[in-house]
Amino acid sequence: MSFADVSIHEMTINDYDEILELWRNTSGVRIGSADTREKIERFLERNEGFSYVCRHDGKIIGTIMCGHDGRRGSIYHVAVADGYRGKGIGRKLVDMSLEKLKAEGISKCHLFVVADNDRGNAFWSSNGWQKREDVFLYSKSIK
Repeated sequence: MSFADVSIHEMTINDYDEILELWRNTSGVRIGSADTREKIERFLERNEGFSYVCRHDGKIIGTIMCGHDGRRGSIYHVAVADGYRGKGIGRKLVDMSLEKLKAEGISKCHLFVVADNDRGNAFWSSNGWQKREDVFLYSKSIK
């Protein structure tokens, strides 16, 4: 498989069922309450043009969700299907989202990786991302 064999397009809510299936079958990706169809649709509307899917033979094999708050970018759910990893798909998706952030004047981007996701942590480290030791993540449900 080469990049000539795949296509990358902006993610739309019409991709939801297929991306959810990919996320459920990708180790290290956690699905949460923010991943409902309605919330993903709202995210995509607020961050139009920043999130992408990669297809091979018509099937989604890679995803990235990206957005910003006007100051900093955020990346979520970078996933590449087993059998397609190590071929540069994840890196290409990330590069496309970062270029879009840069075009919007965003100069820094953050992402979350689950601590026990060894493959994910290795991917980000090997691609120049720095693990932060100086900040803590706090969360609170506001149902």
